[in-house]
Amino acid sequence: MPGARLIILGRQGAGKGTQCVRLARHFVVPHISTGDMLRAAVRERTPLGLVAQQVMDAGGLVNDETIVGIVEERLGKTDAATRGYILDGFPRTVRQAESLSQITTDSPIHVCIDLDVPREIVVERISARRVCRDCGTNYTSRGDDPSPWICDVCGGDVSQRADDTPEAVNRRLDLYETQTAPLIEYYGELGQLAVVNGVGHPDNVFKRLTDVVESRR
Repeated sequence: MPGARLIILGRQGAGKGTQCVRLARHFVVPHISTGDMLRAAVRERTPLGLVAQQVMDAGGLVNDETIVGIVEERLGKTDAATRGYILDGFPRTVRQAESLSQITTDSPIHVCIDLDVPREIVVERISARRVCRDCGTNYTSRGDDPSPWICDVCGGDVSQRADDTPEAVNRRLDLYETQTAPLIEYYGELGQLAVVNGVGHPDNVFKRLTDVVESRR
């Protein structure tokens, strides 16, 4: 059976990253995120990677043309070209999605999955996150947190990140909704969209995801 070619959309805090890793292992395909692609292109000093590095070093945002070029480079590598891939964090705009469609004309994606977790659950999850300032280990606040909270791994201070407050999370989610709603409409019109319930035990969510992929490829 041919490999899976997927796009995974989902709010931050929906468990998307963990499920992408599990799906990549299950279908034996690379998990490709925008950040990974940028770092790889910069590390390998590809022409587009050098352009991206100059932009990032100057504190700017990498434009669509450069991002699309880096994605095209990555999808042309043997593992993605022969086995498939999971795209995580790309596309972020309809313009990027249209470019992806052109890149993958000969081998179009099988499905774009929207991992749906209600906004209130996402806010609750992220707002409860606490992080060690030294080693980055994540913890979950239960309301009876020790004071001071000391990391079990390295002994560092555990605290809430400034961008994990409900107000900050809601601002990020507003931006996500603005960016993603057009993408959902775009892939829906193409008949390539599947919405998967992301609430429940991770194993149950994973089963829903694999069932959708198997039904589409």
